[in-house]
Amino acid sequence: MSNEAQYKAAFPDLKGKVVIVTGSTRGIGYEIAKLFKEMGSRVVVNARNEEEVQATVKRLSDEVSDGEVIGIAGDVSRYDDCERIVNETVNKYGKIDVLVNNAGINMIRDSLSLSIDDWERTLRIDLFSAFYMSQLAAKIMVAKKVKGSIVNIASMVGPIVALPKRAAYAAAKAGLVGLTRVLAVEWAPLGIRVNAIAPGYIWSSAQEVNIARGEYTRQDIEGRVPMGRYGDAREVAYVAAFLASELSSYVTGSLIVVDGGWTIYGGWERLLRQIQESARQLIQT
Repeated sequence: MSNEAQYKAAFPDLKGKVVIVTGSTRGIGYEIAKLFKEMGSRVVVNARNEEEVQATVKRLSDEVSDGEVIGIAGDVSRYDDCERIVNETVNKYGKIDVLVNNAGINMIRDSLSLSIDDWERTLRIDLFSAFYMSQLAAKIMVAKKVKGSIVNIASMVGPIVALPKRAAYAAAKAGLVGLTRVLAVEWAPLGIRVNAIAPGYIWSSAQEVNIARGEYTRQDIEGRVPMGRYGDAREVAYVAAFLASELSSYVTGSLIVVDGGWTIYGGWERLLRQIQESARQLIQT
């Protein structure tokens, strides 16, 4: 059985579901949109740039024969744009089953020099947008009597660990997890589940940029992760599909960490290398 066939067998109830994925023209968002389309869902991709959105629609249509895909450009940090995205989705498909709040930006600035504009922009894109989209989508789910699922893409930074120069980003992502839990409690009686995913270091173009800027090296990250490698965006997408499917029907208000063991490891790099080397020798014997 091929990998794609296995995924379809694992998530049969995602076929025909209407799924909005914000910030889905690249990286984690793109892989989430692609996986849902492979499962036969009707996927709405989103980003601010119309050309990028339409290029993503074409790419997904070319790469994946199952499911459907449309694109709706819009800035989800603006409530009016969120309202339009939701309305256009309902006009096209009649309902919303799944919302994945993936849109977000990183912000690496020393806290003493972090501008108010950058602080507010990060909070608007990484946190406010998730509330706007969740509230609007939940109203549709209630009106259409849909047992919906909302998945928020948070981060290990903020809710679990701290990194220097990430004050705005960490505050937004910690806030997103708090929002997830409150909405999960409020909306559970309505049949709407709300969960969050906390990715660790997932390989992407943003990682390439940070490495090029000298923020860190690839070895800095891979040498610190117990699994010894970056994560793949597809590995986050699998968790999103699980949280959207009936396989997680009793899961709400949860934060699932996808970080290769980063946040649970409290030792030092040399000790980790020793552990990894011992494991390699054991495997080879």
